[in-house]
Amino acid sequence: MSGPNPIKIKVYSLLLRMTEIWSQRKIISMKRLFIALLIGVGIYAFLQNNSALISSFPAKNVPDNQVIAKAYQNRLSSIQVSGSGKVITILRDDKRGIRHHKFILRLSSGQTLLIAHNIDLAPKIKTLKKGDAVQFCGEYEWDSKGGVIHWTHRDPNGRHVSGWLKHNGRKYE
Repeated sequence: MSGPNPIKIKVYSLLLRMTEIWSQRKIISMKRLFIALLIGVGIYAFLQNNSALISSFPAKNVPDNQVIAKAYQNRLSSIQVSGSGKVITILRDDKRGIRHHKFILRLSSGQTLLIAHNIDLAPKIKTLKKGDAVQFCGEYEWDSKGGVIHWTHRDPNGRHVSGWLKHNGRKYE
């Protein structure tokens, strides 16, 4: 009787070792992929819960009158914009449900916008008068009269970009 063939043992041993190395590399690659995935999910969750952090960075905008004009022409909505205009009409506050301070601005382009400023979440501009200049940052919604700007306040849930109004040097958010 002969004993085990030493060449076969070496070949089997080499194959076994190569399989172990391949498995370890695959496991390491899977671990790296899993860690990268966890980091990605963590960053996404952080940004979803801290949108105020994102909105604190200055936005680089195309002149907003152009953006607003194109949104109006193309009947687009849910667009974050900023700009300024002159007050042409101050409307009564909407006190049904969520209260809103409402007024109409005329942009330098001639387009009019209804500003619907949530006064349950942000202070009202009590000194506002016809002819005053107002800057705004909010969400544009199309309507046939020129559009509506809302979300001119901070989102208490931190899920929407914060907006604001500026009048006579004071920011209302």
